[in-house]
Amino acid sequence: MSRFSSFRQFYPFYLQEHSNAVSRRLHFIGSWGVLGCVSMALWRGQWGWVLAALLCGYGFAWVGHFFFEKKRPATFRHPLYSFAGDWVMFIDILRGRVRL
Repeated sequence: MSRFSSFRQFYPFYLQEHSNAVSRRLHFIGSWGVLGCVSMALWRGQWGWVLAALLCGYGFAWVGHFFFEKKRPATFRHPLYSFAGDWVMFIDILRGRVRL
């Protein structure tokens, strides 16, 4: 996390990395999928759903990055901040602070 000393500094960069609306939509769909898969894992006690959650979340996000943003995901350089950034952006979309 060499470039950023806090998440507060990182988040504007994260939003800039998601300037393409299709990419943001794919992240949003993937995050909903993660919530659904984790819910299934807890409800049914089948932990394979956790693997499905990872595939869903990263799958949608990485399609957005590679095919629409045309760049590598920030996850490769800043994994913890990027994970947090995805959920903050998800909440900001729900609150209407970030547009789909």
